[in-house]
Amino acid sequence: MSDKHHYSDLISLFAQCFYDEFNTRLVCGNNEPYYQPATSEQDHHRIVFAHGFFASALHEIAHWCIAGERRRQLFDYGYWYEPDGRTAQQQAEFERVEHKPQALEWLFSLCAGVPFQVSVDNLGGIEVDREAFTKAVQQQLATYIINGLPRRAEVFARALAQFYRQPWPAALILSWNNSQQTKEVTYEN
Repeated sequence: MSDKHHYSDLISLFAQCFYDEFNTRLVCGNNEPYYQPATSEQDHHRIVFAHGFFASALHEIAHWCIAGERRRQLFDYGYWYEPDGRTAQQQAEFERVEHKPQALEWLFSLCAGVPFQVSVDNLGGIEVDREAFTKAVQQQLATYIINGLPRRAEVFARALAQFYRQPWPAALILSWNNSQQTKEVTYEN
């Protein structure tokens, strides 16, 4: 990651795009990421990403961009999370729900000009078909581009592209060949 990519810029961009309308802040955390709706002690919603990692911030923003109004009232959107060491069934469920936010994370990465790699998040569990999951994430991203992005995702992606002076990646995404093995995609200036 280059020196021009700092998580503080993501915090500022997110606030510019969403704070007034959604009363939500992006916050750098010290441990695992999570989403915390506003409480009587905390007057705004918080998306907490891990350890100042740029990619973690993009990933957590992607989850927020997909979560509907009801989910945004629940801690961590009310999702289950099974830690590292999942069974085959648990991993299949993880991939079923993760392909959409990871597709948006890939878009955000392209718009910020940073590398992206899918996360299977199961290093101590069963053998995972990373290539198949990458294809599923890639296909979801192409579907979003063809059929339309969630509104908040498009707002944030366009803000990233403008801030980092990156082209809108629709042409690249649509030109991906299904037989291509895409492990990492970035733009070079």
